[in-house]
Amino acid sequence: MFFNILTDHMAIPKIIEGKVHSDSRGNLSYNNSFDLSDIKRMYFIENIDIDLIRGWTGHRIEQRWFVAVSGSFKIRLIQVGQWNNPARDLNITEYYLTNEKLMVLYVPPGYASAIQALEKGSKLMIMADYSIGETNDEYRFSIDYFENLK
Repeated sequence: MFFNILTDHMAIPKIIEGKVHSDSRGNLSYNNSFDLSDIKRMYFIENIDIDLIRGWTGHRIEQRWFVAVSGSFKIRLIQVGQWNNPARDLNITEYYLTNEKLMVLYVPPGYASAIQALEKGSKLMIMADYSIGETNDEYRFSIDYFENLK
């Protein structure tokens, strides 16, 4: 699932649905639709509480994939056009991830995210298509920068 930012300007975030198989032995969560071939690194986020909104962090060229390993999360995304001085009233799209299925939220290049745990003890795995130091592509905005945050 590689998107070339020079030719695919229409890439949009999307949920890649996972599934669960249950039988007498327990549950097996899987996501056979998720192609991991572009992933170079991964890390985990555990917010200190459910009131904290971690963000805004964006990437002009990097792709990200989010998976709720435990608990649930609200992921807010904004498509940023002008990285040095983005409009403050950009539309915010919300996605909800839970650990019940192996759901993957794909975030293409050009988006900033704000992450909020919805349950105590929630853990989020983030995967990226660039290694640390391979690119200087991290943009940070204060959590109150964008006006449409609810």
